[in-house]
Amino acid sequence: MSKPAHRDNPLIEGPAGPLETLLERPEHGDDASVIIVCHPHPAHGGAMTNKVAYTLARAGVLAGLTALRFNFRGVGASAGSYDEGRGELGDVLCVVDWVRTALRPKRLVLGGFSFGSAMVVFASHQRDCDQLLLVAPPVGRILPPDTRVPDALPLTVVQGGQDDLVDPEAVIEWCNAQPPGVQVTLMETADHFFHGHLPALREQLVEALEQGVPA
Repeated sequence: MSKPAHRDNPLIEGPAGPLETLLERPEHGDDASVIIVCHPHPAHGGAMTNKVAYTLARAGVLAGLTALRFNFRGVGASAGSYDEGRGELGDVLCVVDWVRTALRPKRLVLGGFSFGSAMVVFASHQRDCDQLLLVAPPVGRILPPDTRVPDALPLTVVQGGQDDLVDPEAVIEWCNAQPPGVQVTLMETADHFFHGHLPALREQLVEALEQGVPA
């Protein structure tokens, strides 16, 4: 497994202005594989420094991918203000376009936590990618229960069984309605923020990324 060897903060111009970013490359890797990480709800303290978002990015680097985190509009040093998901989706699309142009990856993974995972699903319908990693997707809140991921797109979902913000049963039901081959892990004792379970979460995500497709 690789350790982060290089960090950078490339400027990405979003629809509402510059987006703050953190790009981490593995020690012995290149930009052939990239994971973009989307953080939780901007209106409720979500930022790219969130521990679950960090865990997603860390898993990417450990699996040999370049990891790019960014702050949605109005968070940290990112310009603009919260736009109820509409503008935030635009932010994701701009980040995907930047990665495609600047890094030219052969493999692109979209990963998100909570609100960020909903943005990832929406973005997957407008931009091509190779894999989705969703942690606690907000089914029934931000993500409509009838939303489907694109056919044949590898999908990994990790959900806490003691989540008091996202209904675990709704998430499982949503996963069962997706195209065949979804990899779902229910961490029975984990809450929404995976307190005390972040190492186990990281292991699940590394495994999914190293496999490249759901097991």
